[in-house]
Amino acid sequence: MDYEAVIGLETHIQLNTESKIFCACKADSWNAEPNTNICPVCTGMPGVLPVLNRRVVEKGVLLAAAMHAEIQPVSYFDRKNYFYPDLPKGYQISQYDRPLAKGGYLDVPQADGSIRRVTIWKMHMEEDAGKTKNDPLTGTRLIDFNRCGVPLIEMVTGPDLRSADEAANYLIRLRQLLRWIGVSEADMEKGHLRCDANVSVRQKGETILNTKTEIKNVNSIEAVRTAITKEIERQIREYQSGGKVEAWTLEWDEDTQTLKKMRSKETEADYRYFREPDLLPVYLTDEWKVKILETLPELPLERRARFVQEYKLPEYDAELLTSERSLSDYFEATVRAYGGDPKRVSNWLMNDVLRMLNETGQTAAELALTPTYLADIIRFVDAGTVNANTGKSLLQKVNVSGKSPAEIIQAEGLAKVSDDDAIRAVVEQVLAESPKEVESYKNGKTGLMGWFVGQVMKKMQGKADAQKARALLEKHLN
Repeated sequence: MDYEAVIGLETHIQLNTESKIFCACKADSWNAEPNTNICPVCTGMPGVLPVLNRRVVEKGVLLAAAMHAEIQPVSYFDRKNYFYPDLPKGYQISQYDRPLAKGGYLDVPQADGSIRRVTIWKMHMEEDAGKTKNDPLTGTRLIDFNRCGVPLIEMVTGPDLRSADEAANYLIRLRQLLRWIGVSEADMEKGHLRCDANVSVRQKGETILNTKTEIKNVNSIEAVRTAITKEIERQIREYQSGGKVEAWTLEWDEDTQTLKKMRSKETEADYRYFREPDLLPVYLTDEWKVKILETLPELPLERRARFVQEYKLPEYDAELLTSERSLSDYFEATVRAYGGDPKRVSNWLMNDVLRMLNETGQTAAELALTPTYLADIIRFVDAGTVNANTGKSLLQKVNVSGKSPAEIIQAEGLAKVSDDDAIRAVVEQVLAESPKEVESYKNGKTGLMGWFVGQVMKKMQGKADAQKARALLEKHLN
């Protein structure tokens, strides 16, 4: 009997605003000492009143537009009531039946080239709770309220995903989109992007939704993939043995790579939602909405398709160059400055500039090697002013010094040597110093030609015209 998984994801996205959603405390306090980034508002002291952060609404609207959701002109905040140590008020300010946006979807390319459309059931603004952790020395549970009031967008997908890999791909694309439009850093390890997975299984061909379990406490995309895979396998074993799946909330243990039962799963009725009396409705005027959406950039999949069509790039190149917005912007700026074949620019970026970015930890926008400087280097190599190896070495030199490629070539004398007499003199020197290699070459070991060229280049500090060096070597050896 064949089974298929039915998976929906609940994501909590921390917006990268400077302050929290209802007070002036700093929003991101990842490295702060516990309970130092708090105030009477975010810790729920008696008599305080929340004040909505305008930037939270604006970033929420941007995300809603990017997710093709229906942005609501009027939305309301509600109280979600539950009692847990890290929720000092005894309720969370969230949104329920009148949220910021409704509907929406995200198209997720799959490895086989197909597209999985993941629908969005819920999208709303809310405040974060604090966090608790165990103290192994005392055996007590400690509470840190620093995260209380951090602005979140909660998004709940439909049950549209069919495997752990599809769930991981969705999170990868969502993370890319969040960073692309500039609403979140989306770092799962720092809690900027958190994910709970709702998992059930059914026989293939069925349309019913069986009992689901919820997986919590996963802090990386690979952990989500592994946890979902294990839960799918467990549920299939349960059904095959004649048992039934209970509606549990499960906790992922990263150390043991196992799932543990936390509690029975809550329902919406348990939260006793009602309107938040201390906050006015959010009125999104047409003028405000237009002003917000003017900042929405071309989205990743749209730009990827355009790169293929406009620049005639292979799908692989377009996918890699649109993995980060700053990289795709850098590519286009270089193409404009270069004025030549976009594929040539793509090759330099993917083979050399990306390697430098990985080594330095910089983004493309942070490089001192500007798009104009990269275009200059490519043109110098095209014109034969410098050879390819020198051109590649210029990347690092320009990025470290901030000087133009032309300045460095002039100052260090890096221009390619094309004078036949100068190269011939070095060729004769190399051959005179390598009698064994010359003999081997003449006896049929022609692969040594590359070694001879390398020796000439080494003696001329990489400045020789490699083609001329090879031609002179062949003439002398043959």
